Amino acid sequence: MQMQKFLLTIDRVSTFVGQTFSWLIVSLTFMITWEVVSRYAFDNPHPWAFDVMIMMYGTLFMMAGAYTLSKNAHVRGDVLYSFFTPRWQAGLDLALYFLFFIPGVFALAWAGYNFAGESWAINEHSNVTADGPPVYPFKTALPLAGAILLLQGFVEIIRCILCLQTGEWPSREQDVEEVDVEKLKEMVHVKDEDIAALDKYVVAQEQEHQAPTGAAK
Repeated sequence: MQMQKFLLTIDRVSTFVGQTFSWLIVSLTFMITWEVVSRYAFDNPHPWAFDVMIMMYGTLFMMAGAYTLSKNAHVRGDVLYSFFTPRWQAGLDLALYFLFFIPGVFALAWAGYNFAGESWAINEHSNVTADGPPVYPFKTALPLAGAILLLQGFVEIIRCILCLQTGEWPSREQDVEEVDVEKLKEMVHVKDEDIAALDKYVVAQEQEHQAPTGAAK
C-alpha cells in the first residue's frame, strides 16, 4: 500500500511538470499568430522569433517525456506485446529499461548538465541571427527533463517488478482523454450492455450474410 502511494506520488509530480509546461502550447500559438500578423500585415518581422519558437517547442517536448511515461502513453510496437501476459510484458519492459532506457536517459541528463553549464558560463546566445536570444535557459531544460524522466523510469521499473510478483500491473491515475467516453455515453443515454448487444447483432448479421456465400462455394 505504501509502495503504491509512492508510485502515484511520483506520477503526480511528473503529471504536474508535464501539465505546467503544456501551457507553452498556448504561448507558442499566440506567438506564432502574432509573428505572422506582424510579418505580413505590418511588414515588421522579428529575427529572433523563429529561434524562440524552436526553443519553446523543444522545451515542451522534453519536459513532457516523464508525464507521457507516467501515463504509459509512449509509442510502442505492440503487434505481439499486446498478446503477452502481464508477467511477460513486465519482463520484457524490465529488460528494455535496463538495456536502453536507463543508460540513454542517464546520458541525456549528464550530457545536458555539461551543455547547460558551459552555456551559462559563456552567456551563450543563438548565432542563427544577429542579436539572437539566449540559449542557456533552453539547454537547462536538458538535465531537468533527463532527471525527471529518470525518476519516472525508476517508478516504472518498480511497477515491472511488482507485476512480476503479482501477475497484474499496478494501477495508475486516470487522466484526460481526447474523448470522455463515459460522459459521451451519459449524453446519448447508452449503457455498456447496449453496446455489447449491438456488437452481437452486428456479428450475427455478418454471419448470416456470409453463410449463403460459403454454402454456394
